[in-house]
Amino acid sequence: MRKLKRSTSTAVIIAALAGTTALATTPASAASYHCTTSSHSVDDPTYNGPDSDNWDFDVTLCAMRSGGYIYTTATVYWDGPYTAKNRNTYTFNKAKFQLQTKRSVSGTDPVVKSSAFTGLEHALEHSSSNGNGSYSTGTLKYRAGSGRYLADGYIQLDWSGDGKSYRSPILFTASPVV
Repeated sequence: MRKLKRSTSTAVIIAALAGTTALATTPASAASYHCTTSSHSVDDPTYNGPDSDNWDFDVTLCAMRSGGYIYTTATVYWDGPYTAKNRNTYTFNKAKFQLQTKRSVSGTDPVVKSSAFTGLEHALEHSSSNGNGSYSTGTLKYRAGSGRYLADGYIQLDWSGDGKSYRSPILFTASPVV
């Protein structure tokens, strides 16, 4: 009986060690995004009526290091004016979210990869009946060196009917460095 207990105990210890080894060698599947959310309110310059016309944006910028690569992504959430549903496809000529992967250095962080996500216009113009919605960019993948990197980005809007092109970029807080 004593021999059986010892064999069982040994088997449990070996199984536990094997499980620990398997967990310790699992590649970057345990990696996760590091994110920052910030907000900005924008007034619709083409509307001067009595109703509220502000678009309140929350942007979550995320970066992750995994397997020698940096992955960056963003999600834009908004609370638009409830009248947005009435003007839908006449609100913007163009709208985009410019996602950037930057290398973190002292001074200005250089952009190492960037992409414009123009699907934001369609998403904004097809907000819910309350003027709310969200839009997620794709993911940028960049082969990382030994430095530190982050996600950054901005929104640019070209309001329909104002006779101007894209307005100044609407800036948001970058993700933590990874």
